[in-house]
Amino acid sequence: MISSPPAFWKDKLQASGLHFSLSVLVAALSALLVFVLWYPYPYREISGGRELFLLVVTVDVIMGPLITLAIFDRRKPWAELRRDLFVVVLLQLSALGYGLWTVAMARPVHMVFEIDRFRIVHAIDIPDELLSKTPEGITARPYTGPTLLGLRPFKDGQEEMDATFAALQGVNLGARPDLWQSFDASRQDVLRIAKPVGQLRQRFPDQSAAIDAALAGKGAAADAAQYLPLAGRKDFWTVMVDGRNGDILGFLPLDSF
Repeated sequence: MISSPPAFWKDKLQASGLHFSLSVLVAALSALLVFVLWYPYPYREISGGRELFLLVVTVDVIMGPLITLAIFDRRKPWAELRRDLFVVVLLQLSALGYGLWTVAMARPVHMVFEIDRFRIVHAIDIPDELLSKTPEGITARPYTGPTLLGLRPFKDGQEEMDATFAALQGVNLGARPDLWQSFDASRQDVLRIAKPVGQLRQRFPDQSAAIDAALAGKGAAADAAQYLPLAGRKDFWTVMVDGRNGDILGFLPLDSF
């Protein structure tokens, strides 16, 4: 049996290592886009962005260099080797592009105050047929990170009934552009519904340290803090707000419904 010369495997490993390093760099740049812009904290936790991104990127980063390891051979004609490497990179970038598109479609776009709670609304949650009814000044599916919104009062009983039936069919009130209004217009409703953080401490005495940590550095706002439940894609969290003006103070991975 004739073994391959050491240089043969050295070239393969060097090519694969270079490909891996470049893949990690591209993945790091993609992570900045995803976790700084699309899924900032706490949305990466609530909306599952971290798991989805890591799945996409891990497969992409590992498979590309492994394929390069398998096909790289300096004994091939340069034109053939260049073509093979081009195809590998093209397939890898296409897979990464599709993965990022999937992550983008699932991205959180708004945190909406919805009657007695906050709700995370994702791009895919918003019905296409309602996009034309988005209020002026609001971007229905922003790419610049989630925004704060509220729900306007129902115009009449019929509109409330229609919206309720739609919610039963899976279209949450917070995902309806025709019901959105600015968060400033909903601040008084937030303050009316929110409960004192002291009640949260009484309900969850073992979470007092976590509550203190979430409010750390908030100064006088911490003394007036209130809370509301937050409905995410798969989990329920808690939002703490300033009891004086409704500003968002912090988040807790705590189901306070």
